[in-house]
Amino acid sequence: MIQATTIDAIYIGSVKALWPGRPASAIDKKETLARLTLSHTGFDRDRQADMGVHGGADKAVHHYAADHYADWQQKLDRPDLVPGSFGENISTKGLVETEVCIGDIFRLGEALVQISQGRQPCWKLNAHTNEPRMAFSFQKTGRTGWYYRVLENGEVQAGDEIHLVDRPCPNWTVADVTRARLTRKVSAVDAKTLASLEQLSEDWRAAFAQMAVGALDEDTSARLEGSSV
Repeated sequence: MIQATTIDAIYIGSVKALWPGRPASAIDKKETLARLTLSHTGFDRDRQADMGVHGGADKAVHHYAADHYADWQQKLDRPDLVPGSFGENISTKGLVETEVCIGDIFRLGEALVQISQGRQPCWKLNAHTNEPRMAFSFQKTGRTGWYYRVLENGEVQAGDEIHLVDRPCPNWTVADVTRARLTRKVSAVDAKTLASLEQLSEDWRAAFAQMAVGALDEDTSARLEGSSV
């Protein structure tokens, strides 16, 4: 398992009206070479449009593996899909969902961050990529990337190293937990355990608490298709 790699790129964005008749978004992020301050709310020049579902302490930074893009390019015949296309903040090679765990603590440049949850893809990903099934494909493959909470503020720049400092939850990979959360196919025992996993984001612990008592149905149409916007 790779425990250290280099930050290939950092992406930040502002809130814009991107699609007529639909809510504004900050998914259209652009690469920056600047040295940025990272705090508990994210990079100092990055923005989120709807803080109810994006951003916040448990989702301060989104990390996506550049390793996945070649497969997306081939599968969708979209050579234009390159790192940064999915609205991520950080791009690296060598760290993927099957090899990092919920609760992993990384030194990211000068900052200290912890993996809090996987990404729940939404309809904005479809609109941004012009692929009507992109969010569904993200969810199906489990290649969603993951979010960090910030434990220690610090400056970060492309070219800095990211390396693993601690792994308190080695049995819970991002891939496994994200699959369980998005498909709701999880045993009551595992759901109960995840509901009490303090390293997991508050929202996901609440969702697993519901699953632990048998609430396994979830209407994802609004999130994946934007049917309610």
